[in-house]
Amino acid sequence: MRKLVQWRRLLASAAFAVIAVCLCAHVMLGENGWVKYRQKKAEYQKLQQDLQHMDEENRRLDAKIKALKSDPKAIEKEAREQLRYAKPGEIIYLLPEQPGQHPAQAPAAPESAKR
Repeated sequence: MRKLVQWRRLLASAAFAVIAVCLCAHVMLGENGWVKYRQKKAEYQKLQQDLQHMDEENRRLDAKIKALKSDPKAIEKEAREQLRYAKPGEIIYLLPEQPGQHPAQAPAAPESAKR
């Protein structure tokens, strides 16, 4: 009878240990476990940074739009860069485009040189 009680205690302890290990594994590696939580937290921080960069870009573009609506110098600058306009007597030097680069993305070349 005493051995039966010892075996029961040993079996109960082993079952409890197995359940505890399974529970820990589920908490750490489960679908909503600690590992997934850390991944989601890192993804959230990256998305927050992306959002901040996009907000800065929006503010910059809003300022550019306002300048293009009201500032003649900004309009002239865009016309010179994108349409490659020149004033009489100016010479425009164009650098060859790099492969895979859109003409609007070409590196800034000296727009003009006076003779």
